[in-house]
Amino acid sequence: MLELSTPVQYVKGVGPRIGEVLAAKGIHTVGDLLHYLPFRYEDRLNPRGISELRAGEMATVVGEVRNSGLFRTRSMPIFQLTVGQGRARLRCLWFNATYLQDKFKPGQMIALYGKVEEDQRSRELQIVQPQFEILGDPTDSGDNGAEKKAAESLEIGRIVPIYEAIGRLTPRWFRRVIRTALDNLTPELPEPIPAAVRAHLGLISPRAALWNVHWPEPGESFEALQSSRTPAHIRMIFDELFFVELGLELKRREQKAQTGIAFRLDEKARAAIKKILPFHPTAAQKRVLKEIAADMEKPYPMRRLLQGDVGSGKTIVGFEAAIIAIENGCQVALMAPTEILAQQHYFSARRILESAGYRIVLLTGSLEADRKREVRRHIAQGNAQLVIGTHALLEEKVEFARLGLVIVDEQHRFGVLQRLKLMKKAGEEEDSRAALGPAGSATEPHTISIAAEPDVLVMTATPIPRTLALTLYGDLDLSVLDELPPGRTPIVTRCGADDESPKVWEFVRKQVAAGHQAYVVYPVISEKKIAEKVIAEKTNAENEESELKAAIKMYRELSGKIFPDLKVGLLHGRLDAELKDQVMRMFQRGELQILVATTVIEVGVDVPNATVMVIEHAERFGLAQLHQLRGRIGRGAARSYCILMTGGKVTEEGQRRLDAMVKTNDGFKIAELDLELRGPGEFFGTRQAGMPSFRVANIIRDAQLLEAAKHEAAAVIAGPNEEISTEEISRALVHMRARWRHTYGLVEVG
Repeated sequence: MLELSTPVQYVKGVGPRIGEVLAAKGIHTVGDLLHYLPFRYEDRLNPRGISELRAGEMATVVGEVRNSGLFRTRSMPIFQLTVGQGRARLRCLWFNATYLQDKFKPGQMIALYGKVEEDQRSRELQIVQPQFEILGDPTDSGDNGAEKKAAESLEIGRIVPIYEAIGRLTPRWFRRVIRTALDNLTPELPEPIPAAVRAHLGLISPRAALWNVHWPEPGESFEALQSSRTPAHIRMIFDELFFVELGLELKRREQKAQTGIAFRLDEKARAAIKKILPFHPTAAQKRVLKEIAADMEKPYPMRRLLQGDVGSGKTIVGFEAAIIAIENGCQVALMAPTEILAQQHYFSARRILESAGYRIVLLTGSLEADRKREVRRHIAQGNAQLVIGTHALLEEKVEFARLGLVIVDEQHRFGVLQRLKLMKKAGEEEDSRAALGPAGSATEPHTISIAAEPDVLVMTATPIPRTLALTLYGDLDLSVLDELPPGRTPIVTRCGADDESPKVWEFVRKQVAAGHQAYVVYPVISEKKIAEKVIAEKTNAENEESELKAAIKMYRELSGKIFPDLKVGLLHGRLDAELKDQVMRMFQRGELQILVATTVIEVGVDVPNATVMVIEHAERFGLAQLHQLRGRIGRGAARSYCILMTGGKVTEEGQRRLDAMVKTNDGFKIAELDLELRGPGEFFGTRQAGMPSFRVANIIRDAQLLEAAKHEAAAVIAGPNEEISTEEISRALVHMRARWRHTYGLVEVG
């Protein structure tokens, strides 16, 4: 008998060679194989007769290959296949499909699935680009009668699971092998979910779920199968979500058991916060600061996520939290994902905090060696109170004297382990030491133990829908800035085609004439090396041919032909840090009127006088990225304009993104649609974000089950009680730890 932990190569029909192919796709065990679920189902119990088909419907047709062949048109080769049922015939077409030329033989039984269309010339029905599967070959005599009949029983006369192929491993191969694995699976599967939880959700057994998700019972709702809402799907989805949430809940409990720093928020700290505020805070900022301050006063480490739309004022809230820590004699580390963003935070911190006597340093990878050593010395001696930097803060040579607060900006750009590595630097101090005030003078004694974990504030300007935040940041408490500072005018967004560019450039000229500045953003940049003197002068840098307008080429055109009388600058990722800094300072001081840039300006650039952003080839950008770019304008009182330019044909999905940008400035609505279009893995980069790589669950589709899983996980961790026994909790935690290591690819907990 097979166990779920049995290596997959021992399933009949697999073996070592195919086992290696499956392992490359994350299928190592029988359990992994049985969690490789169908991505859709075909109703071959009642396949459609060709004579019954109607244009516009999706249909499954099982028929016999009559003839096939390749014919060429001026634009492309087209493969045509004719399938028959008695006298009825159906034509199928595939474009650019020369690979199908020798695929079919007359007499083969074939299953087809696709959208039925009516040919405009002949008025005959056809299916274009159908998915297909060869069910039987009349020349194949390899099977004996019993084996052939058994194989056919998996292909026709039932609802059939359709699996995504892996190389030469076809859906048909997966059906046979998965059926074999199920037939030989041990009847005693472990049940790690407590009985009370199963009763609350009405969950079926693990064995029944595995069987029914692959081989649905007769009478199962076809609609429920396609939408993953059968009892089998719900059991398997909840199973995944529950053990993720169980681990996150355990992490939260463990964090609250750790020794933290109970910061004091006294009158001195309150006065210091009021002193640095550049404007009257919004109600949302007051609420969020209150939540953060309450966490910082507790004796266990704060773990809080601060999210808010672009321009909502997260940075000033982060600085307020930093003052609380500094006034309690601790150091603060602020880590940003890029040098430009780190520099922006550094300039902002100096502008807002330096006049109050706080000592601020910047540590990035591009600093000269001597300067780096000097900055590290100030950090180690405790002279630097606010340390702002990039990944350079994680280097082993960087030692803090008394790190009390870690602020991580744009967390999804860092791995989870990087955040943990920075937190651990708090332990690199003496067992305890009296705190020093912000100017180096002694304050009231406030001893901090070496074992004290620093507080952590994670900030992101990428709005994260609650369902995703529950999973991605399930070990963090959530604060949301849902209000923009007063004086911000909503950004007007318009969409236009390439041929409207003369009007767009004329509009940009009028805005500049009115004393404002503009960004022009491009999605790509030439591979050619750029001469360094491109800040405010014409460049002779050679440009490669590209399907898109490269930033350098268009910089030349804008500065030399369209705006020869204006000061145009260029900013992109390949410029060295010093030149980037020089360009940004010139733009911020108003010495440049137009800045041609790539997405290097996506976050952290704050120029209130910039009121126009033109985004070329906007259809090529992701929705969240478009919203982040748009957030660079509208930061002053003047009305701002974002113009989305498109080149060539725009896909249906691309048009949805552009329409969403035109309709709303609400980052949370945009994030919801972006998740819907791209899915969570693409939205964040799953592994980079530290988010579990789900095999069955989809946290957008399964939002309600995610909420239920979080609730039930909290109840289990809070037990034992009348419903849940100690033994059940222990069994669930053992299973959870194994899942976190093997299935979710996350760090071990508990």
